Amino acid sequence: MAKNLMNVKEPDLAGTYTYADYMTWEWDQLAELIHGKIFKMSPAPSSNHQSISGNLFATIWNYLHGKRCKVFSAPFDVRLPGPSKKKEDRDIVTVVQPDICVICDLTKIDKRGCLGAPDWIIEILSKYTSSKDLNIKFDVYEAAGVQEYWVVHPSEQTVLVYTLDGQGKYKGRLKPFVRTDTVSPMLFSGLSISLEQVFSEGDI
Repeated sequence: MAKNLMNVKEPDLAGTYTYADYMTWEWDQLAELIHGKIFKMSPAPSSNHQSISGNLFATIWNYLHGKRCKVFSAPFDVRLPGPSKKKEDRDIVTVVQPDICVICDLTKIDKRGCLGAPDWIIEILSKYTSSKDLNIKFDVYEAAGVQEYWVVHPSEQTVLVYTLDGQGKYKGRLKPFVRTDTVSPMLFSGLSISLEQVFSEGDI
C-alpha cells in the first residue's frame, strides 16, 4: 500500500492515522489500524492456520445458510467507530481484519466490509499475532460490543471463549476448550462445533 496523504512510500509506523488515511495506502502487505496506530499483519498464514480457518468457516457457513446472519473471513475490513460513535472516514481510527466474523445486523455490511461491531469474532493465533489477539484486540472487541469472541490456539489445539456480560465486560470459563470438546456459541445454541473436526488436519 504505497502512498498516503503525505505522498510517502509507506506511512510512518509511529504516526497516528484515520480510516480516511488507511484508504489511501497501497501496500502489498495487509495492515490493521487500532486506535490510530498501524499494525502490519503477519506473513501468509500457515497451512495449519488455513485448514483451521476453513473448517470453522465451512461449519458456520453451513449452519447459517438460509438464515439472516452472514459469515465472512479475512481479508475483510471491520471498521469500529470510537467513543464518539461517529462514522465518517476521518473519525474512524480502528480497522481490523478478523479471521472470521459473523454479522446479524445486515445494515452494517457495505461494499467496504462491516461498519460497526460484528456479533461474533474468531481470531486464530500465530506467533506474530498472539499478543495482539489476546490483549489489544480483546480490549478493542470488548469496548466495541462484540457479543462473542473466540481465540483459537492452533499448536495447543484449544479454544478460549469470551462472551459479554450485562456490564459489557467479557467473561469466560477458566479452562479452554480442548480438541475432544464440542462447543456451541452463545449466539447460536443449535450450532455444535466439534473441535476434533476443526483441528482434524492439525498435523500438516
